[in-house]
Amino acid sequence: MSTAVSGTDHAPSGHLRRDVGFWGLMFVSLGSIIGSGWLLGALTAATLAGPASLVSWLVAAVMLALLALVHAELGASYPAAGGTARFPRFVFGPLAGFTAGWMAWLQAVSIAPIEVEATLSYIDHISWVSSRISILRVDGTLTPTGLVLATVFMAVFTVINLVGVKLMAETNGVAVVWKTAIPLLTVVVLISLSFHPSNFTAGGGFAPYGAHGVFAALPAGVVFALQGFEQAIQMAGEARHPQRDVSRAVLASMAVGTVVYLLLEVAFIGAISPANLAHGWANPVGKGDFGPYATLAVAAGAGWLAALLYIDAVISPAGTGLVYVATSSRISYALGREKELPRVLARVNLRGVPVASILLAFVVGLIAFLPFPSWQSLVGLVTSATAIMYAFAPVSLYALRQRDPDRPRPYRLPAYRLLSPAAFVSANLIVYWSSYEATWKLCVALLVGLAIFAVNRWRLPAADRGPLDARSAAWVWPWLAGMVIIGYLGRYGGNKTIPNWWDLVIVVVFAVVMYEVAEKVALNAAQVRDLVDAEAEDLAAGPLDATAR
Repeated sequence: MSTAVSGTDHAPSGHLRRDVGFWGLMFVSLGSIIGSGWLLGALTAATLAGPASLVSWLVAAVMLALLALVHAELGASYPAAGGTARFPRFVFGPLAGFTAGWMAWLQAVSIAPIEVEATLSYIDHISWVSSRISILRVDGTLTPTGLVLATVFMAVFTVINLVGVKLMAETNGVAVVWKTAIPLLTVVVLISLSFHPSNFTAGGGFAPYGAHGVFAALPAGVVFALQGFEQAIQMAGEARHPQRDVSRAVLASMAVGTVVYLLLEVAFIGAISPANLAHGWANPVGKGDFGPYATLAVAAGAGWLAALLYIDAVISPAGTGLVYVATSSRISYALGREKELPRVLARVNLRGVPVASILLAFVVGLIAFLPFPSWQSLVGLVTSATAIMYAFAPVSLYALRQRDPDRPRPYRLPAYRLLSPAAFVSANLIVYWSSYEATWKLCVALLVGLAIFAVNRWRLPAADRGPLDARSAAWVWPWLAGMVIIGYLGRYGGNKTIPNWWDLVIVVVFAVVMYEVAEKVALNAAQVRDLVDAEAEDLAAGPLDATAR
């Protein structure tokens, strides 16, 4: 894998360019974490959990921190573009690798449209804009004008990415400085001008909806807001010093994002007018108010802050959308290089840019505006897809530690025998909390992806197919089927057959069992070394044949 982790600034022809340093990687991850989630996550969490939404943020931070630590080791040890699709491939073969990669691509390609949706929803609530441009949404659906504006946003993301990763990283870096400063300014202003400590026990007490509310808030915007740390890993193939910088970028972005979101929730709860909580937390800032912080800023007499927040409602989601167009294209690029999707997706131009993969992200992003016309309608589905993608990393790390022990690891997960299964359990709980509906829909989407995988594999010459290693991927199907069944019988979108708390026990036990099964059926050490070496040889090869499909 030595070629794959080269630190050279200029990639050979046909490869991604290594132009991104530590700050670029850190800003890519932090820019993904601080997006529309900060504008909308606090309100959504508070309506579901009340003041106990603070516990939701803490729970999510701990669970995602475990997963971030796992990804930090893998990303530094095996740095390649689209890493979340490649780690499982090394230990469970191409079938499992494609499954993880398909989930990673589905969630990544959906987030740019989500961020655009958030921007349009904010803009549509500015009377000055709606009176001059026309209404962008009617009953939650984009109007023709709204669709045109959404297309413009997606086109801008695409053009910046087509120019090259260096411009994308620099553009995102400028946006992240703004995106971090405005939330912190909001915290300071709201706490200074309008803070009511009594709100933390108002409307039914600190936890008016009990533990169920705390857990229900996680997939409704909390986990979505904190996810994104893995983007530095997806871009590792373009890092100048991946072994040194990737793990640091992942951990630093996660730490900053967690602190910012906790402060925002405290400021949000404290700034609400106590009169709005007399009848509970259903509408803490007024029914129909989509810009919660702007509403609170006006009520506190800081109209200037509200103006900045509406500007940020464009910059923050746009910066995140820009990053996810890049990362979704790197995942499809990786799947193309592995011959699991058409190889045209892995072709790069003279600038080292995967043009076909970026254009695919643009087209799919536009399609997503049609069946999912609102921010809320996509968040739960993307959260579940992200958790499934994350879940492959802990089992991959454990198996790679056993089968590839001599690999240089610039960052090593401490107590990995304990923290790695804990991270897998965390991902499974997030999938469960995301609701039964989200889980079964994603399993249907996986079947569609596997059909594409099968057709593409059938079209390949026999010599290019390689072993499928279906036995090593056999644990994936009972795992996903089990999560669907538990979701159906559970208390989050299911029929509530399983009693409260017992549902969580069942998820935890099931996850631990599947973790052990996965490690037992993984490829042996020789097969793992062959796949890692094949990865290095592929990345060291010349440009792809222009006629490849």
